[in-house]
Amino acid sequence: MWLLLGNDDQVGAAVLLAVLGATDWVDGFIARRFNQASRFGRLFDPTADRILFVVALTAIFIDGGVAQWLVVVVLARELIVSSITVTLLVLGAPPVDVTWWGKAGTFGLMFAFPLLLAGSAPGYAWAPVFNALGWMAAVPGLVLSFIAWVRYVPLWRESWREGRVLRAASGGESA
Repeated sequence: MWLLLGNDDQVGAAVLLAVLGATDWVDGFIARRFNQASRFGRLFDPTADRILFVVALTAIFIDGGVAQWLVVVVLARELIVSSITVTLLVLGAPPVDVTWWGKAGTFGLMFAFPLLLAGSAPGYAWAPVFNALGWMAAVPGLVLSFIAWVRYVPLWRESWREGRVLRAASGGESA
């Protein structure tokens, strides 16, 4: 936020956002490769992704360099999915694992926004190239993220049912 809004440095903010997105991917790769996956990681990693998205996209929206409709659509989807996930967890439902569709959509969007941000830098010679590459990642990323959303609905329902059964078994609610 400081690089983008405080220093008006779209390229610097884009590089930092790209590094943060890359470290997320590397962390997940290492956890899977060395069998270091954990329940905490399965819950925390998507949460950290959502926080990064919300903070970065809010700054990008304020900056106005990237198409604001895209930022609004992605933010709305992220906030809705996060709200459903948190609500289910608070109600005692087991967590739903992130699907391939969700990972692919997040990857595409995490790839797209740094490119689009660099592509919005005034006077930056490579801006048109980065803008084009950003859109080539944003469109499939957005489509995949909405496919994931649709595919999460039955998983959320099943999680809700499992949570009700668990609460009923512990005396918390009738099934």
